[in-house]
Amino acid sequence: MIATETLSNEDIRATNDLGVILAEADAEDLDILVDYITDRGAGRLTLDSAMCRILVNAKEKQNYGSTERALIAQEILEFGGNTVSNAFRKARGMFAGSFLDSVLPNAAPTIAYSEIVNDVASHLGVKMPTGSAVADVELVIIRKILGKAVEKMSDEEKQTIADELGLGSLPKGPGALALLIQTARLGGFATYKVVTIVAHAVAKAILGRGLSFGAGAIITKGVSVALGPIGWAVTAVWTLADLSSPAYRVTVPAVIQIAYMRNKIIAKKTYATCAGCGTVIERSANFCPNCAAPQKGAA
Repeated sequence: MIATETLSNEDIRATNDLGVILAEADAEDLDILVDYITDRGAGRLTLDSAMCRILVNAKEKQNYGSTERALIAQEILEFGGNTVSNAFRKARGMFAGSFLDSVLPNAAPTIAYSEIVNDVASHLGVKMPTGSAVADVELVIIRKILGKAVEKMSDEEKQTIADELGLGSLPKGPGALALLIQTARLGGFATYKVVTIVAHAVAKAILGRGLSFGAGAIITKGVSVALGPIGWAVTAVWTLADLSSPAYRVTVPAVIQIAYMRNKIIAKKTYATCAGCGTVIERSANFCPNCAAPQKGAA
C-alpha cells in the first residue's frame, strides 16, 4: 500500500482507491464507517454475519489491521452495487477457469468507488460533468447537504456558518446562503471545514455521536462552534436523501465520511497549528500570520 506521505494532494483528491484513504485512517474514523456498515453492530441482511463479527471485533479492540481495512473498503463497494449486479459478480467469480468463464461477460468483483459517489450524487440531485475528480463530486454532495440544512437555520445560525466558511455577511433572501454554499469558491482550509461540519452532523444524526477530535486535531475553535447549528438542521438530509433503500443507508453516510477522511489527509499534509496562538497555518509558513511567532523551519 502506498503511504499517503508519498502522494501529492492532487493524487489524494483524484484517487478512486479506497485502500489509499483507509490505509492510514485513524481508528475513530474507521469506527464510524464500521457502524454505518454493520448498523452499529446489529448486522444487516445483505452483510455476511462472519464479516460483521470481524468488523465489530476490530472496533471493540481498536485494532484495524490491513485485513480489516480492506474488508471495510470491500463491504462499502458491495453495498454500492445493486443486488442483481453483486450476485452476478459473485457468480461470475465462481466460474473462473470453467467453460462458462469463456462465455459470460466480464465483470469486476465489485463496482468502482467512483460509481458509488456518482450514484449518491445522482440520488441527491447533484449533477457533475463526466470525468470529474472523485473528490470534486464528494465535495458537491457535501455542499448540497449543507446548503439544504442551512435553509432550516435561524439567521444567527446561518451567520455562524457563513463566518466559519469565510463567506462574509449573510446574503439576503431565504435561499441565498444555501445557493452561496453550493456555488462559492471555497479556498484552502475552508474545504476541510465544510466536510468536517457535515460529516460530524451526519454521524451524530445516525449514530448518536459525532466525529472524535483528538488534542492534536487540525480544527479551529470556530469550527467547533459551527458544529452545533448544522447538527440541529441535519434532518433535512434525510428528506433530501430518501434513505428508504437499505443500500443508501450505507452509501450516503459512507461517502460523506470518506470525503471527510480524504480531506483530513490533505489537511494534515498541508496545515499545522501555531504553537503560540493556535491558529491554523500552512506548514510551509515561516511565521504565523496571526501572532508572528516563528514556526518550525523558519530561518
